[in-house]
Amino acid sequence: MVKQSKKPAKLPKSKRTPLGGYVGKILRVDLTKGSITTEGLPKEKILRQYVGATGLAVKILNDELPVNVKPLDPENRVIFMTAPMTGTFYPCASDMAAVTLNANTGYTVGDSHTHGFLGTYLKFAGYDGIIVQGASKKPVYLWICDDQVEIRDATEFWGKDTHDTEDLIKAKVGVHDVCVAAIGPSGENLIHGAGIGNDKYHMFCKGGNGLVLGSKKLKAIAVKGSGTIPIAEPKKLIELVKEWYRIAFQVGMAPLTYYNCHKLEGVSKGGGEEVFGLFAQWTTYKNMLNPVDGMPWAGRMYGSIHGSFNTRHVACWCCPVACCYRAEITSGPHKGYVLTPGGGAEGREGAAGIVGVTEPGTVFYLLDLNDRLGFDSAEPGVCLGLAFEMYERGLLTKEQTDGLELNWGNAEAAEALLMKITNREGFGKIFAEGVKKAAEILGGDASKYVIHVKGAGYNMHDWRTAWGVMLGQVTSGAGACWQGGFANDVFPQFDMGYHERSPRFTTEGLAEMTAKAQCKRVWDDCFGQCFLGGMDESDSKAAFLIPKAIAAITGWEGFSRDEALTIGHRVITLERIFNMKHGLTIESDLDIGQRLLDPPTEGPAKGQTIAPHLRELIKEYYECMGWDRETGKPTPETLKKLGLTEAAKGL
Repeated sequence: MVKQSKKPAKLPKSKRTPLGGYVGKILRVDLTKGSITTEGLPKEKILRQYVGATGLAVKILNDELPVNVKPLDPENRVIFMTAPMTGTFYPCASDMAAVTLNANTGYTVGDSHTHGFLGTYLKFAGYDGIIVQGASKKPVYLWICDDQVEIRDATEFWGKDTHDTEDLIKAKVGVHDVCVAAIGPSGENLIHGAGIGNDKYHMFCKGGNGLVLGSKKLKAIAVKGSGTIPIAEPKKLIELVKEWYRIAFQVGMAPLTYYNCHKLEGVSKGGGEEVFGLFAQWTTYKNMLNPVDGMPWAGRMYGSIHGSFNTRHVACWCCPVACCYRAEITSGPHKGYVLTPGGGAEGREGAAGIVGVTEPGTVFYLLDLNDRLGFDSAEPGVCLGLAFEMYERGLLTKEQTDGLELNWGNAEAAEALLMKITNREGFGKIFAEGVKKAAEILGGDASKYVIHVKGAGYNMHDWRTAWGVMLGQVTSGAGACWQGGFANDVFPQFDMGYHERSPRFTTEGLAEMTAKAQCKRVWDDCFGQCFLGGMDESDSKAAFLIPKAIAAITGWEGFSRDEALTIGHRVITLERIFNMKHGLTIESDLDIGQRLLDPPTEGPAKGQTIAPHLRELIKEYYECMGWDRETGKPTPETLKKLGLTEAAKGL
């Protein structure tokens, strides 16, 4: 047993009340030394500038990581961080971030989030976060049970998938109410796009964090806690919770419409039909060759699962949305198979739609297989899409693909190639470093068919129909991910002053809209609530409750919406500083797969492409963020305003 080697530092207190929302300690795990220590949180001034989750983790990463470190070097960190709202009784308060030097891009921040119970249990155990550094010589897992913290041998779990690992570790520790986060075979084998699964329904997807943990031989983190989280003004928080529920059930909130309209009466106005219609326009199908072909697929995949399968919704900590579900497939080749998908639709497209698999049970079986292997399905998905398209075009032969017939819809071939990629076997080994590298290896016209942003898979919808989202994915400081924000051409940003969906295929105001959406979205990633808990369907001001809730939790006086959005701006700008120190330039922001730049031949975006406008839009976005128009470097004025002058030294 490796015990903590020093006493926890005391959390600085507010002058008015004890600081709520934080439990006051961070675990530091050095796998090279085999040591575990605890340390206090930064001073309250820093906490208020970054709050938690993404913000605080990016701050620590930038402070600690030398610029010459590579993603798989032992010196790289994976910083797991909760936030003040995490684990409280505010609705959807389950958010937790994992931040690292991005193993998928190689030079940006890697920021991903999970939900379920991991962050809550970690705070109940007495820790706001975990900093993992160094590398073990053998497989290990971290066991946290209140003040008992150990690095344990994980040899017997190495090679197991994420779900089996969770079950085996729970049996091993022998106590109830344990949350387990684990990598799968993809992380163990250092495959591009590996993530970290937890609670079977959730995953830290983006940033290659599972790949980084695999390089450190950290198989899993298991957590149980029995403590409590202090709240400065609980009565005030209760009133805000009541107001949230009033808005959600009387006015309407998009996630409740999308996930619960089929089972709850009186929840939101309208329903899933519009949402399904929107997703049908964005569907990634057959490597984005023809969006029209994907529309019927989207209708089946997004509109029929609850009617086709035996399903039961599963909620995260303190969550009324319950976007996850346990599903038993009731027909087809995988009849009787039980799967545990999380919310969202992108995983289905990356696992199956991108290669034209249409049978519903098989689509969800492939999605579950990706989860078990520990993959963000977008990453192997874009590899499969490239391989299938090249095979269909006659650019790959059966001999080259190890006998696999990569015809659209061939689910058996898709599964076989996915396993070859996971195990670095034969033809699959080509894709182990990601789709951009694979296209270089394959040569010829392969580069014409790739889907990537900065060498990594992105949020797996066809955003050629929504230029605001596309610009957000391209400029996101964490690589292509939802940190880029929901631009107003997809979901109207009521709380940002937009009251209707913006026109498509126009560049007017697009950069400003994207910058505002990003500041809001990154703020959402800092305070501890799942962003599904703040998506209004009307001008209901639900998002404006959040600063008040953070003030009630922490005891911070005068904490406002403007201050919150400034935090988003600060974190984005700090990510920009970090990324530029590690090699990012404007040309990096233009590093996009050709398929995303080609105008679709059919569908809502027929003949339309952002490509001729992209460089200018990126420069306009830089200006909106207070960065130099030509280089993207934050200006001295912006650095001073955000308190980042010291952080930018050496840029």
